[in-house]
Amino acid sequence: MTGGTTTERTGTGRFAAVAQWWRQALSSSGDERDTLLVIAKSTLAATLAWLISNDVLGAQSPAFAPFSAVLMMQVTVYRSVVQSLRYVGAVVAGVLVQAALGFLAGPDLLTFLLVALIALTIGRWHVLGVQGPQVATAAFFAFSTYTSSSGDAQRLRALGEIVLLVLIGSAIGTAVNVLVAPPLRHRSAEYGIRSLAHTLHGLLADIHPVLAEGVPDEDTTGRWRDRAARTGEMIGQARSGLQTAKESALLNPRRLLRRHRGHPGFQGYEFVLGALERTLYQVAALTRGLDRSRAEDEARRPFLQRYATFLESVGAVAEVLTTLDETTLLPQAKRLERLTDEAEARRDEVVEETHRLSLSLADPSAPYGILVTEATRLLEEFRYTSQVLLDVAQEADRTPGSTLR
Repeated sequence: MTGGTTTERTGTGRFAAVAQWWRQALSSSGDERDTLLVIAKSTLAATLAWLISNDVLGAQSPAFAPFSAVLMMQVTVYRSVVQSLRYVGAVVAGVLVQAALGFLAGPDLLTFLLVALIALTIGRWHVLGVQGPQVATAAFFAFSTYTSSSGDAQRLRALGEIVLLVLIGSAIGTAVNVLVAPPLRHRSAEYGIRSLAHTLHGLLADIHPVLAEGVPDEDTTGRWRDRAARTGEMIGQARSGLQTAKESALLNPRRLLRRHRGHPGFQGYEFVLGALERTLYQVAALTRGLDRSRAEDEARRPFLQRYATFLESVGAVAEVLTTLDETTLLPQAKRLERLTDEAEARRDEVVEETHRLSLSLADPSAPYGILVTEATRLLEEFRYTSQVLLDVAQEADRTPGSTLR
């Protein structure tokens, strides 16, 4: 007998996945907890906005306030403030367009056509950014409100109410995001670096054992080249994470707390990210060098074995970056420096091997010159990375209240 139907097993698997998600959300910080926090804060902001707009003001269309409040719950405080200003500007522009044309031409089809044309044109203004479409949305709602009201005074009051409710909702949403566990995403920069370092370490871990055994075949080097070339999207994601981390510190009151005062900043991470990006490009060039010549010669095998040892030592450096952590940055930076020294010694052995074997580094038909050059460039990037992190960690360690030890 089987252990159950496919449907039962699928249901059990989904239940386990949901249970695991909740365990992660409740036990440690991460995307799961961030999601719960955003839901809780959005609920709070929407409820407060509804309470004020419906119960206190008795607004005709109170839903504008909670909608605006939830819309302002951005990933960083800085984005909440910026998007709030843009959103309010877009809504005010839409309502003003409707008010001007409505009172001049009346609530007929031609007026709506002109309102739509002008609002959609204003919505293309780059200053409004992603809130541009809200100009037309506000204008359409205002037109509907305008046509359902009677008398100029009631119409003005209804249009003014829309603007007031949007202001209230935006203010509440922004205030809740600022005052209730404001998002401080320092670790987003680390996650991007870790991701790229994992990719680099995995690629080097695949390359050096093969080189230690001899000359790789064309299919193998082709796979290495493809993997090295498919890092563009990951680099973009890492840069996006770094930008989010930098933004999260702007206008954020949490950065004033004692436990965040010793944060080393993001300039060092930005330098490291750039170095990793260049390193991945250099590994791609290295794989092209390995693929450059398929001919076997007497010196190829011992050279590649020595080169494999160098790549293994470089992989150890990359492995440290896969666990980059600002709370232990100083010991990690010192370990990086030590491992980089070891990688430099392995690189020197590669150069010595070329002399011992009398290999021509200038011969374009042989890969030796390219591989030695790329080895030197890789080493320079890791030397630069370790020095940057060491400088950042030492500076932060001298800062009162720093958590870097």
